[in-house]
Amino acid sequence: MLVPCALTGSGAGELSVRPLQTTIVMTPQIFKSIVAGIGIAFAAAFIWIVAPPLMQNPDVVGAFAAGFVNPYASGYALDAISCWAILTSWVLYEAKSSGVKHGWIAIVLGIAPGVATGFAFYLLLRMQQGRK
Repeated sequence: MLVPCALTGSGAGELSVRPLQTTIVMTPQIFKSIVAGIGIAFAAAFIWIVAPPLMQNPDVVGAFAAGFVNPYASGYALDAISCWAILTSWVLYEAKSSGVKHGWIAIVLGIAPGVATGFAFYLLLRMQQGRK
């Protein structure tokens, strides 16, 4: 592993090598940008992938069922459904316990385009409303 280093000296012919201190700072603005970017990127990819076949055959139930075509797809689909159920529970709980408003939008976004967008929206909504 390569470590960034700095050469330092006292001016009297002494020279030493020390590792550079690198710190990654995650500011609230960087966090918001990353979360929003991932949520938007997922929504765009979902629309790009799902919209064309759904327009050819607008069978929403069949499209949902296609997520269960094999055991691997079933596992991923079940994970997404479970994540949506957990997100929904959290949103409904915080609506009563903390007064987070408009969380229902995250629940709807969790259904379509998906949990990644709904979760990203909810995290940003909480930050906007001053919840940590």
